[in-house]
Amino acid sequence: MIRSLYRPKSGPLRVGLDAAEIAAALRDPLGLVWVDFEGEPPEVCEPMLTQVFMFHPLAVDDALTETHVPKLDDWGDYLYVAIHAIQYDRGAEDPLTTHELDAFLGKNYLVTHHDDPIPAVGRTWDRCQKDSRSIDGGADHLYYAVADEIAMGYMQSIEVIDEDIEDFEDAVFERPTPETLASVFGLKRGLLQLRRIVSPQREVFNKLARDDLRVIDRKDRIYFRDVYDHLVRLHDINESMRDQVSGILEIYLSVINNRMNEIMKTLTIITTVFMPISFLTGFFGMNFFGPTTGFAPWTSWPAFTVTLAVLVLTPAAFFVWVRRRAWI
Repeated sequence: MIRSLYRPKSGPLRVGLDAAEIAAALRDPLGLVWVDFEGEPPEVCEPMLTQVFMFHPLAVDDALTETHVPKLDDWGDYLYVAIHAIQYDRGAEDPLTTHELDAFLGKNYLVTHHDDPIPAVGRTWDRCQKDSRSIDGGADHLYYAVADEIAMGYMQSIEVIDEDIEDFEDAVFERPTPETLASVFGLKRGLLQLRRIVSPQREVFNKLARDDLRVIDRKDRIYFRDVYDHLVRLHDINESMRDQVSGILEIYLSVINNRMNEIMKTLTIITTVFMPISFLTGFFGMNFFGPTTGFAPWTSWPAFTVTLAVLVLTPAAFFVWVRRRAWI
């Protein structure tokens, strides 16, 4: 899906422009053009990016290849910015996923590209159509609005993750199961991925807020600093949640070990209760082929003496061996 809007200096907002109309709108230095590519194949996006907007082929190749960590490239007349939005799905094998958003930011235009739907982009787009005054601040302020929505999405997902961590803690204490362990490991992988994204993304907005970039007005730097502050806080929260998840795994192992100890204790008691019975039935059930008369006629046979000596000396030898190894 390709959607476009154009806000001229004077006149109503226009949407659904074709390539020729977009090229004409770009010649208006006081207007604002926003083109959003969602889920379009590279062969559809590349001609418009290179022929209409005249972006460098290397920058276009970066935008159409979804393999980047967040980064910022200054191409003079425009910026190429790659950031990531997140999505948290409870119960999924990998609950925390990221979606790359590539953007070209110029003085009077914003071009965004993403393979998957990003709710933050959709909300900003709907707000621009409902109230065109939301894009009166220029292309850089429009990009800030998108970035701020993405940052708010981060915080909303973090709140849900925090609730799930508390539920995992309760589940581990009450009745730990392999399914709970799998969910905790999936969340741990997601938080690790989030850490890999948040750290470089924080630096991207630090550059937007502090570097002297041609397409960023000085009055708008403070807005990007606000997004930077959100990401700094998010980084600290992510580190705290990773520690909590690691703690849940340790608690899980402790609870499982305690349950195993209780099971072994019960089985040991049962074994101890039946041990004398097993010894008596085993010892007196042996046949030494002795006479069948008298109280204990088999005692006169050498086999009895040898057997009794083995039964006495073997436990004694094990007891001495265990004492020498300082096990008791």
